[in-house]
Amino acid sequence: MKTKPLSSHWDTMSPEETRFRQGEKLRRYLRDHVVPFSAYYGGLFREEGIDPDSIRSIGDLAKIPFSSKSSLISESDGTPRTRDFVLVPDEKVLSRRPSTIGRALLRGKAAVKAGFELEYRPVLMTSTTGRSAEPVPFLYTQRDLDHLATTGRRLMEICDSRPDFRHLNLFPFAPHLAFWQAHYAGLGYNTFNLSTGGGKVMGTDGNVRLLDKIKPDALIGMPTFIYHVLQVAAEEGIDCPNIVRIVLGGEKVPEGLRRKLKALCAELGSGSVDVMATYGLTEAKMAWPECPDREGHSPGYHLYPDLGIVEVIDPETGTVLGEGEPGEIVYTPLDSRGSVVLRYRTGDLISGGLVHEPCPACGRTVPRLVGRISRVSDVRRMNIGKVKGTLINFNDLEHILDDLDGVGTWQIELRKRNNDPLDCDEIVVHLAPTGRVSDSSLEEAISDRFASATEIRPNRIEFHDARELRRKHGVGKALKEEKVVDHREDVSTPSKISHHTTHHE
Repeated sequence: MKTKPLSSHWDTMSPEETRFRQGEKLRRYLRDHVVPFSAYYGGLFREEGIDPDSIRSIGDLAKIPFSSKSSLISESDGTPRTRDFVLVPDEKVLSRRPSTIGRALLRGKAAVKAGFELEYRPVLMTSTTGRSAEPVPFLYTQRDLDHLATTGRRLMEICDSRPDFRHLNLFPFAPHLAFWQAHYAGLGYNTFNLSTGGGKVMGTDGNVRLLDKIKPDALIGMPTFIYHVLQVAAEEGIDCPNIVRIVLGGEKVPEGLRRKLKALCAELGSGSVDVMATYGLTEAKMAWPECPDREGHSPGYHLYPDLGIVEVIDPETGTVLGEGEPGEIVYTPLDSRGSVVLRYRTGDLISGGLVHEPCPACGRTVPRLVGRISRVSDVRRMNIGKVKGTLINFNDLEHILDDLDGVGTWQIELRKRNNDPLDCDEIVVHLAPTGRVSDSSLEEAISDRFASATEIRPNRIEFHDARELRRKHGVGKALKEEKVVDHREDVSTPSKISHHTTHHE
C-alpha cells in the first residue's frame, strides 16, 4: 500500500531522526510557550530547578515530574484547576522577542496582535467524561482547532478513506473530543460528513432512517451504538450496500465485536468492510487511528510525532520502558495552546507497548501503540467472600464476552447480595444472544470463560432481547453505553433494609 504523507515526511523518517527532531521541538516549546505562560508548569519548573533549555532530547523528559488527573483537581474542594494549565501569554514577554519585533516591522503591530489572539485565545472547550473523577474542561485556541483539522485529515488518510465517500458521524453532540475530532476530520479532509448527534438527538430509529437514506460509505462512532444501529437496520431489512469503513472510538474494540459488525454489514448488503479503532485523549486534544489490515490483525495506533511525544512507563516505578514493552501510556504535546499538560499519566495500559518499526500494513514509520488498551481503573476489588477481596480485571471480561460466538450484546452488573451492604458482592451478566446457540450452552461457555480468566464464575446469567439490552445500555440517553455498571453503592443502609427495596435495572 502506498504511504500517504503527514507533514515534512514524518511518516518516512527513521526512528533516530524522529526522536532528534522531537527533542528540538520539545525544547523550543517548553522555553517559548509552556514555562513562561503556564502558571502550573512555570511554578513547577522553578520549584524543581529545571531549566527548559536543558530539555534537549526525549530522554531529558525524565527531568519533568509526571502530571495526572489528580494534578488537574484542587485538593481542597475537588474543583478543576483549569486556569493553572492554560497558556496565558504575557504581552511584555512577547513584545521583547526578536521574532515579534521583526513581524511588527513587516506587518504592523495590529496584525501581530491579531496573530497572537488566534494563537492563544481560547475559543472551544471540551471535557473529560468524569466517569472516574470530576470532569475537567480543556480549552482550545484557533491554533488547536487547526491541529484538530490536521489530525482529522490524517485520521481519514490513515484509515484509507476517500474524498468522495459519504461519512456518517454517529458520535453524540457533546463537548467531548470524539465528536469534535470526527467533525474536524470531515473539514480537514474536505469530504461529506453528516453528524447525526448519536442516539440522544434522533434516537436509534432516526439514525437507522438516515442510514437508509444516505447509504454511507463510512460510519464513525461508538462501537456499542453503531452495533445497535446496524442490528436494528438488519432487523428492519434495510439495504445499505456501500459501507466499506467503520471507524470506532470511545470504547475498546475486541476482535469479536469487529466480526459482529462485519456480519451485520453483510446482512445489510455491504461487501468487504474494514473495521478500525481509534485511541483518543481529551488531554491530548487528538485521536490516533489504526490503518486497515486486510488480514484482520490490528496494526496498532499510528501516532503524530510532530505534534506530541508518547512514552510507555512502568505503572509502579515510573521508569520509561523499552521497545514493545507493556506499560502505562504517558503523553506530552509539542505544539498545543490553550490547556496544556506535560508527561500526563493517562491511566491507560498498552499490552504491546510503543514500537518504531515500519507498520506491516501500510509501511509508515511513525511510532505506534500496539496491542490492547485497558484502564487501570477497570481493575476492581470484589468481596466475593467475607474474608478478603478479589481483584478482577474487567478489561479481560469485556474481551471474553465480545469474542464469544453467540453473544450479541451484554452488560455486567455488580451488586450486593440481597441488597445488603454488608453481604457479599455479586456479578450478574445480562445477555442478548445472537445466532443459533442454545441458552444452556452459552451460559456454560460464559461461566467457563469467567472462571478461566478470573477464577470465579458469575452468580447468574440473565437473558434478554436486544431491545431490553439497549435500554439497559442507556442507548439514546447516556453519553457512553453502560457495559459495566456498579450498583454496589446504591443499596440501602442496614437500618433501612427492612423498609425499602432498592431498584436495580
